[in-house]
Amino acid sequence: MSDTQKRGDLPRNADEHIARLRYQLTQNTECGTTHYNLGVALLGKQEYMEAEKAFHDAIENSPTLAEAYVQLGGICLQRGDLEGCFRFNQRATKARAGFAEGYANMAFVLIQLVDGKDAKEDEEKIDKAIKHLKKAIIHNKYFVQAYASLGTAYYMKGLYEEGIQANLEAVQIQPEFPIAHNNLAVGYLELEDYETAISHCDKARELGYDVAPDLLKELAPHRQG
Repeated sequence: MSDTQKRGDLPRNADEHIARLRYQLTQNTECGTTHYNLGVALLGKQEYMEAEKAFHDAIENSPTLAEAYVQLGGICLQRGDLEGCFRFNQRATKARAGFAEGYANMAFVLIQLVDGKDAKEDEEKIDKAIKHLKKAIIHNKYFVQAYASLGTAYYMKGLYEEGIQANLEAVQIQPEFPIAHNNLAVGYLELEDYETAISHCDKARELGYDVAPDLLKELAPHRQG
């Protein structure tokens, strides 16, 4: 088959892609992967209710398809349902042992649920988030977002040196990861290492990160020249 013929077999747009997937499902309704791909395609068109049904169908036919649980968690998050997001990601880690993304997403939800109303409950949420992030990193040692989130969780406990170390791990893996540079600026500011804080702040901005005005204001007096 020529390259031209191969290109001709590709769907021309999202609607054609969705139509092809639906046709494939008429031929094999029990293919979890096809249901999942349909859900992803529908998400791309922001057709959330239909996407949600497709992901549930994917799980019904392929119970170990952890990615489908994560997508359902993402739909819950889009609706502001943090608890639902947590539950689906928890199910993802049970569906597939060592699924790093599920652990990291659970940690993200726990961090978001810290509201300052009950110090003990907040501490427990942060500690659980740290536990989940460590699991995510064990299962994927190159998971830069997990390192950055771990750093944030440590900062929330006042453990700035540990938080800095986690973010340094992130930039060692991906030197141009702006969130980690921003986090390092915050950590080094807390340790009063202003020169290093400014360096990471400037790197984060250079990489397109929208650094908080309060952070820029705190660092401004320590800039030379």
